[in-house]
Formats: sequence, structure tokens, C-alpha cells
Amino acid sequence: MKAKGKLFVVGIGPGDIDHMTGRSRFLLEISDVVAGYRNYIDLVKPVIGNKEIITTGMTKEVERVERAIDAAAKGKTVSLVCSGDAGIYGMAGLVYERMEGTGADIEVEVSPGVTASIAAGSILGAPLTNDFITISLSDLLTPTEIVKKRITIAAQSDMVTAVYNPVSKKRKELIGFLSTEFIKCRDKSTPVGIVTHALREGQNKEIRTLETFLDAEMDMNSILIVGNSDTRIINGKMVTRRGYERK
Repeated sequence: MKAKGKLFVVGIGPGDIDHMTGRSRFLLEISDVVAGYRNYIDLVKPVIGNKEIITTGMTKEVERVERAIDAAAKGKTVSLVCSGDAGIYGMAGLVYERMEGTGADIEVEVSPGVTASIAAGSILGAPLTNDFITISLSDLLTPTEIVKKRITIAAQSDMVTAVYNPVSKKRKELIGFLSTEFIKCRDKSTPVGIVTHALREGQNKEIRTLETFLDAEMDMNSILIVGNSDTRIINGKMVTRRGYERK
């Protein structure tokens, strides 16, 4: 009787092995096959050793997932790695979508990881101590007009906003739109933290304001955290008040 295949969708966190959960590391160690974007495979090389690798380039996510499912359907134990958390702008949803209707007898487990907003928040101080929103400015999979609508709603909410994929080489319009919308609703002196390569080699952080943050260097490896009316700079750290002083 053929063994039942297993597919682990593994969030590897920011990329440094020290910030990977024990469970995620264990799943990688017991897997026969590890699948993922080649840059993420490189990050976990110390854990996976000489295991069988399935790798594809950027924008080949569907192919990568289907190959991982196919390997698991053959009875193998497969880990599909994602940076950050597998369920936050990750591959977990796509796995379930592509498995729908296949009839594959596969056990699936999603292993959570440290997502970029949490990693960046820890570096900046404590900006996420109350309600916050995450939003991606990538319009590859989401229509631009929907991204703009979400930016406007986020700006009006007065919630701290973590911004993923702020700019790319070809896409700079949406970060300007975000700046305009947020300045309509928040004070120009509101702190904005910019962290690039959070908790991995090459890490860089900067704290600016809504008025000046567009002058900072940022790319697809950056995450922005835009403060709200309760966000302050305390001893050089970005801190959002939880509200204890109002009790």
C-alpha cells in the first residue's frame, strides 16, 4: 500500500535560521523534498542539506505549488517554503486552491512563521501594540483600483498600517498615492518606519515622518509601518500607545 503523502507549507520567517520556529525547522528536517523560490531555498540550506529540491523563479508560483502537490501525491513528504508566514501573502491559500477537486490523498499542514510586519515592528520598537492594518502595494495579482481603495480606507481608519511591497523598479505610483491619502487624514509629523531586510543580513532601518518618508531608500525587500495618532518616538523608538494611560 502506497504511503500517504504529506505537504507542509512552511513559513521560514525573515530568513535567519534563529528566527525560524522550532516546528518549521523540524518539518524541513523530516521532509524528503523541499520546494520553493530559489532565494528562499538558499536561506534554509543549512537545515535541508542535500534533500531533493523543487525550485522555480519569481512569478512561477502556480507551477511550484503543482509540482509540490504532485510529489506529495506520489507518497513523499514535501515542504513548500515561504518567507515570513505561509498564510500572509504566502502560498498556503494557493495550495488549497490547486488541490481542490484533485482527489489527491495528501495530508496538509501549514506551519506559521514570523511575518515581515512583526519583524519590522520589533526592530522599530513597539508600533503595533494596538489595532493595525496590513496592505500590499503590489498590483500584480490585485487590480490597481482595488489597491487604491484599500489605501484610502486604511488612511481614514487611523490604524497603524504595515505596508508590504511598497515599490519596485517598475512600480512607484502607488507609494505616492499612499502618501497623498495618508497626509489628508493624519498629521504630517506622524512617524513612519522603513525597514529593509528585516532580521536578515543587510538589515537597515530608518524612522521618518509622513512628510519626508518618500525620500528614504526602499525596495521590494522593505516594509513600511505608518503610525497613527497614538504613535510617538520614545528614546529613538517608534511606539504606539496601547491606551493604559486612559484607564
